Amino acid sequence: MSVKCKIGPSVLNADLSDLSEASTKLLDSGADYLHLDVMDGHFVPNLTFGHPVVKCLRNKIPKAFFETHMMVSKPEQWIEPMADAKVDQYTFHIEPVSDVPSICRQVKEAGMKVGLALKPGTGVEVVAKYIDMADMVLIMTVEPGFGGQKFMTNMMDKVRWLRENYPSLDIEVDGGVGPSTIDACAQAGANMIVSGTAVTGATDPSQVIKTLRNSVEKVINKS
Repeated sequence: MSVKCKIGPSVLNADLSDLSEASTKLLDSGADYLHLDVMDGHFVPNLTFGHPVVKCLRNKIPKAFFETHMMVSKPEQWIEPMADAKVDQYTFHIEPVSDVPSICRQVKEAGMKVGLALKPGTGVEVVAKYIDMADMVLIMTVEPGFGGQKFMTNMMDKVRWLRENYPSLDIEVDGGVGPSTIDACAQAGANMIVSGTAVTGATDPSQVIKTLRNSVEKVINKS
């Protein structure tokens, strides 16, 4: 695999009342990027935060790589506001979208990388025709919308299929990922690892991040 391991903690279960301090702590603990969960209460039954919060966070943390995971019904609506907030990667779900290529183009034109996300019930093959437009594919390993859910091991078949067919693709996993499930993710071929409560709830987040990284890099270095 000609890909790099990247660990991106989700801030969903961090202290959202002091998001900049919580995010800085994660970055200081060894995170490669921040995974920012944006939920609209429609596509998923939960609300988090939007572009004003992301923009404020960017002002406090000017250099970190920001990925927004757009769990929203109309991802096209938030492209420009998130670009204005200086988001680096805009990851959206293909399920509510009728014209995926158009949104990919808009995201690129706004200066952001494109991530395509799949819910557990969505077959991985449907994303194949959009791979050449994407920088990354996110395989959800829980139902999107809430943190702290149980990891779905059967989603690793999707990751494996992507890695076998697209060796240089960035493949992200998100949901229930931690020290007890990272080996399954790594062995299937995931190289971008989102971990929420396992990192933010840890006494020593840096050690958890190190454990995740070691597992992924071991597989990458073997290939």
